[in-house]
Amino acid sequence: MSEIKTGAAAVGRRRPARERLLAAAARRFYADGVTATGIDTVIAEAGVAKTSLYNNFSSKAELVRAYLNARHEKWLATYRTRLEGAAGPREAVLAVFDAYADCAEDARETGFRGCGMLNAAAELPAGDAGRDVVRRHKEAVEELIVGHLGQLLLERPEEVGALAEHLSFLLEGAMVRAGLEGDGRRLAHARTLAAALLDGATDTS
Repeated sequence: MSEIKTGAAAVGRRRPARERLLAAAARRFYADGVTATGIDTVIAEAGVAKTSLYNNFSSKAELVRAYLNARHEKWLATYRTRLEGAAGPREAVLAVFDAYADCAEDARETGFRGCGMLNAAAELPAGDAGRDVVRRHKEAVEELIVGHLGQLLLERPEEVGALAEHLSFLLEGAMVRAGLEGDGRRLAHARTLAAALLDGATDTS
């Protein structure tokens, strides 16, 4: 067992410094918050020299933006995996909800605290570039919903925007409540409510 651990540690040390710094920042920013996590904490957890951080990131603010962009890309990858199993636009909309639930489940073992991007945005001052990253992420998620609804409601395009906004609010509200409560049950309930909204929107009887 000790040989396995030693080998894993050696592999970790061989990872590029930037990758190790981002992984450490992701753990600490999510668990402890952006403001409470100092650069020295990230450096120590990453196991790199201080010069390695400034060779890769000009400042803590740049590291925070890189962390947020990485979270966005990770969410997209999770969503695309879910989308592969979606049989039609209705299920594609629900894949967005499933991707959020998957992210919550991934964080459960170390302590689920809700949406890491919203958590970070709440700590950043108005006008901060990091908040722009979060805003663009949330807009991108809603645009995905819009795209799927456009296919679902081909004959009623005027209804797409309002329903997409409704679903987006439902999703984000559920994520906030799930984070406060420390589990993903609100997200499962939100998915059920979303499915009912979609069925109601497509009911032609």
